[in-house]
Amino acid sequence: MTQPQPPSTGIAWSRGAFIPAEQASISPFDFGFTRSDVTYDVVHVWDGSFFRLEQHLDRFLASVAALRMVLPVDRDGLREILTGCVSRSGLRDAYVAMVCTRGRPPAGLRDLRRCENQLLAYAVPFVWVSEPAAQVKGVSAIISSIPRIAPESVDPTVKNYHWLDLERSLFEAYDRGADTAILLGPDGNVTEGPGFNVFAVTNGRVATPDRGVLEGITRQTVIDICAERGLPVEVRAISREEFLEADEIFMSTTAGGVMPITRIEGRILGNGAPGAVTMSLREAYWARHRDPRDGTPVTYEESEMPSNGLARQKELIPAG
Repeated sequence: MTQPQPPSTGIAWSRGAFIPAEQASISPFDFGFTRSDVTYDVVHVWDGSFFRLEQHLDRFLASVAALRMVLPVDRDGLREILTGCVSRSGLRDAYVAMVCTRGRPPAGLRDLRRCENQLLAYAVPFVWVSEPAAQVKGVSAIISSIPRIAPESVDPTVKNYHWLDLERSLFEAYDRGADTAILLGPDGNVTEGPGFNVFAVTNGRVATPDRGVLEGITRQTVIDICAERGLPVEVRAISREEFLEADEIFMSTTAGGVMPITRIEGRILGNGAPGAVTMSLREAYWARHRDPRDGTPVTYEESEMPSNGLARQKELIPAG
């Protein structure tokens, strides 16, 4: 009798080879580490298929170009590396990252033009910003007192690791008994949270901030779904006051999809239950994972795959 394989901890690609994810590393002298001079992107695999892989590749390649970096592989090579990480890990539901660091210049120099950029990729078990069990009742949030880094300083459309404003806001949320935080920009308007975009629903109209935010792939998926359903959706500035007065508020991210917020700054939305528009969009989002236009199936190397340990959590995900 074949014994079940233990859960996979993931596979990485580094310096031209596939290795256990736990063995992946970068040099402590890499400017990606010492200066946070790095860009990255994350795509997820669900039920054995990448979701909107090509859109993630588009964004990552644009980010690499914006930071004047060069990858050691072309688009097809990058896709092959990501697929290789997933297939070798055996993970049917995975969090898959592609990372490009500045690298380091020759010893004794600091000339950025002399750095050899480094590519790292990995597939690990799926990561949730908010687990499905919490999504059923919704999560709590605060409006942080810490402003988001100005887009004139760090372009948020280039996915990056400049997270200290986000990290500080999370600790502020924890100290105030909330799950997460939403930051305002220097202009006082709503931007985003640590690893997620935000939406407000008022009188059946959906709105999401237009400035100071990552142009999330999940955010765009929500916008696409709204357009397909004839649901009014706007990408525009949202003030703190308007946001707090919304009928419904939700987050969107690769690490969890559409997730309701039911308490913010002490205000309880919808009597403490996720709103109808939010839950309809959440169901539609997961249903999109069955659409062949958005999926890229992974060919796995072996017939028996290690378990992800997501079975119980998946029971709380809409079947679509």
